[in-house]
Amino acid sequence: MNNSLSRPLRVLVAKVGLDGHDRGAKIIATSLRDAGMEVIYTGLRQTPEMVVNTALQEDVDAIGVSILSGAHMTVFPKIIRIMKEKGLNDVLLTGGGIIPDADMKFLNEIGVGKLFAPGTHTHDIVTYITAWVEENRNF
Repeated sequence: MNNSLSRPLRVLVAKVGLDGHDRGAKIIATSLRDAGMEVIYTGLRQTPEMVVNTALQEDVDAIGVSILSGAHMTVFPKIIRIMKEKGLNDVLLTGGGIIPDADMKFLNEIGVGKLFAPGTHTHDIVTYITAWVEENRNF
């Protein structure tokens, strides 16, 4: 999928905490790469601080966090807080996993982008990230 920017979109895909299931994250990373994005995959057992620091170092447009451990109500708020502290106000924080609708709504309200449930078509994720970046990081 092409974008209107003069460069490929850069996306950090991360697994935070003790969640050892990375198959979904790898599938998403591959799908984003296949869509022409530059993907940085952090691997397993990252801390929120490590994720944000990597995002800063790699100058990414978006951070995608895969979380299946049930710790989403701790992980996402911590990442968004650190992003704000470090001035990453124009970087998308999105992700997916097993997250109840009420929790998704709360996370969206505090600044987390759209969250995707297992089984979401990867095209929908590519389209969302591309549209968000084009609207919010057009430089």
